[in-house]
Amino acid sequence: MTVMPPTGTLIPADAPFSAQQESWLAGFIAGIAAAGRRGSKADAPAATIDVLIGTQTGNSELVAEDIVAGARARGLGGRTAALDDVTPEALAAMSHVIVVTSTYGEGEMPDNAGLFWEALQSDTVPRLEGVRYSVLGLGDRGYDDFCQAAKLIDTRLEQLGAARVHDRVDCDVDFEEPAAEWTTTVLDLLAAETGAQGAKGTGGAAAQAPKKPRSPWNKRTPYPSRLTANRLLSAPGSAKEIRHYEFDLGDSGITYEAGDALAVVPVNDDRLVAALLEHLGASDDRETAELLRTEREIRTPSKELIAELVERAPTSELAAVVAHGDREDLDSWLWGRDVLDLLRDAGPKAPDLAELLPFLRPLQARQYSISSSPLAHPGSIHLTVASVRYDRYEGVASTYLADRVGESGVGIYLQPNAAFSIPADDDAPMIMIGPGTGIAPFRGFLHERAARGASGRNWLFFGDQRREADFVYEDELTELRQRGVLTELDLAFSRDQAEKIYVQTRMRERSAELYSWLEDGASVYVCGDASRMAKDVETALLGVIAEQRGRGDDDAAEYLADLRRSKRYVRDVY
Repeated sequence: MTVMPPTGTLIPADAPFSAQQESWLAGFIAGIAAAGRRGSKADAPAATIDVLIGTQTGNSELVAEDIVAGARARGLGGRTAALDDVTPEALAAMSHVIVVTSTYGEGEMPDNAGLFWEALQSDTVPRLEGVRYSVLGLGDRGYDDFCQAAKLIDTRLEQLGAARVHDRVDCDVDFEEPAAEWTTTVLDLLAAETGAQGAKGTGGAAAQAPKKPRSPWNKRTPYPSRLTANRLLSAPGSAKEIRHYEFDLGDSGITYEAGDALAVVPVNDDRLVAALLEHLGASDDRETAELLRTEREIRTPSKELIAELVERAPTSELAAVVAHGDREDLDSWLWGRDVLDLLRDAGPKAPDLAELLPFLRPLQARQYSISSSPLAHPGSIHLTVASVRYDRYEGVASTYLADRVGESGVGIYLQPNAAFSIPADDDAPMIMIGPGTGIAPFRGFLHERAARGASGRNWLFFGDQRREADFVYEDELTELRQRGVLTELDLAFSRDQAEKIYVQTRMRERSAELYSWLEDGASVYVCGDASRMAKDVETALLGVIAEQRGRGDDDAAEYLADLRRSKRYVRDVY
């Protein structure tokens, strides 16, 4: 009898084996496969947790890493994805979902969540009855729309039939501890309901699970860097004070990529601290002076302090402005006023020192786009910062860097931004749009591409008020242009002529070439002011696409959405 091998084996038809040998080999292979299937089934996680991330600065990604590590420690599977990478259909196919998202601007979705949110509001979005979920929001209570993106997504998932595992938690700027507590609670609930191994007594599992190595330097333990350069870039006659800074990385072990951000831990001005304590009758309180100098925000009043002062002094000027109910009016009135100004406005009804301290928010690090390349500038990080000075009002971190960094150095730590990086393909073209200090990451991009010997074309749109006073890094850009690294340079100086010209003006003027670059695979990067510039640039870009394609506004919007999905339209805005 002829023995035939089982069908579906990997043994080629012309293999030099007898039928008996083929049958034995086929059975041997099948046995291995079956054992593998049994082992896989035994080792399979009880459930897979999909951790969906909405982020502008990378904090949500750090939390997501902890969630995945904690899930795996409990016998659950875990994987992450940006919200924009998830379609409603893919979401409906998931069983357990955790959303971690920040909020951008005035209650808007972060840049990698806008398409997801738009799709989630569609009339044709599928129902989500089979999805178990929970949402964590990261934000800043100093903003009126605190954690608004998380609130919107949480509500919409419930409307679509998804079932909450645990209530949403909204974290303030010091998010680490509440986020860790929420993570432990949610994962323990999921482990218990899915019967995952290790579900009992795993309160600290998130910390026990292996994680991606992280720098020891963070906001609690910043690296004391030496400031090796502090150079004025803007020229006499400028309405701005733009400075170039260089930080020595020494033996920190800090490594970064072009496009990352650097967090600077500031120190309050001793003069403001002294004036505040004198007003409060506590000039000799050295311990409180040090607390106010290094740990409390005394420039920008908190929402809680504003509400307290309005209640205490209902006839004050602040109370009158708040009573109008117009947020823009309040923001305008607050501009240039600090905590001391508001205490003076409240008069004798203002809180004393002990009553005031709980209303002062923790002094936060300020993040700035890195303007250097690790290849071109090894061992250091460069920043390009505009010093904020308005009458007696001064920006905390910007003037600290400009005026008050002592020999002890300045605390720094890295804020990675993987979403804002140059193309991996050195042949791919780049379009960079960054007026003012928005040029910072693009200086790093250009030096990085030069150091890598990249052949891809590079186009920069830069502008400010006046060429003679505000053309920062002119010598460097001119040299890069001459070397062929900077293929195209379009400049827009708004005050050099009667009619104001902005970067979006130049974009429209070169509409055909800009669209041609997009069709050739160019990535578009935007850096700078979020409130106006970034929106105006996007409007201009949509106009360019609509004009060149001739298919209407909806087609242009979809074209731009495709650029977002393919990570070819990214922004670093603030």
